[in-house]
Amino acid sequence: MAKSKHYYIRKSHRYLGIILGIQFLFWTLGGLYFSWSDMDEIHGDHHKTSIHPISGDIPLANLSDILQKVKINDTVSYILDIRLIQILGEPFYQISYSKEHDSPKRIKLAHAISGKLRAELSEKEASKVAQLSFADKAKIKSTQYLTTVDNHHEYRGQPLPAYAITFEHPSNTTVYVSTELGTVQKFRNHKWRIFDFLWMLHTMDYQGRDNISNWLLKAFSIFGLFTILSGFILFFISTKRTKKLLG
Repeated sequence: MAKSKHYYIRKSHRYLGIILGIQFLFWTLGGLYFSWSDMDEIHGDHHKTSIHPISGDIPLANLSDILQKVKINDTVSYILDIRLIQILGEPFYQISYSKEHDSPKRIKLAHAISGKLRAELSEKEASKVAQLSFADKAKIKSTQYLTTVDNHHEYRGQPLPAYAITFEHPSNTTVYVSTELGTVQKFRNHKWRIFDFLWMLHTMDYQGRDNISNWLLKAFSIFGLFTILSGFILFFISTKRTKKLLG
């Protein structure tokens, strides 16, 4: 006996529902967490201290003289960016430059008043920078020097080398300080880590977590449309009136 079209549609709908149901559950759980969470808490903004502005009366060193000092030990073909920052309460120029148009960016720090160049942050200095940036009083639990990270690391895609300073705190916050830039780059806490894991499930990017155009997500989106359409078709052909019309 030949099987009806209803049978194949129901079977396709059932198996698509099983395959996609798990992913739909992940999407729903992620959506609930995203919508019910305070993004400021996830980013750790409530744990960040306010930076006092630099006085407009300080006698800034001449940038041309500072650049000449940089050129003594390195080639400065292109200036990419110059910023006035604070490191442990002192003003510094953060100079970004490159040797060639396509060469990697280089960073040099210079005291904004004396014009004296300085080396990268030491572990002690980076720890102090992290402590001053963390609003709550907490002891440092561990310090790690990072030169490389993989695609799943919570500091992925950020400037290296850097120190990861983790505090003894209920939020389990880790502050990442770039040694070259001399500044805090990221705050990471347990809420962010939950967010990051759910975001990976949401985007279905199991390689780097942040690619929302990967082929797996596109495929599941298309399969989802087929599942919904097959459900509508089943509803339509299952009604009594439609059954009579179809014989």
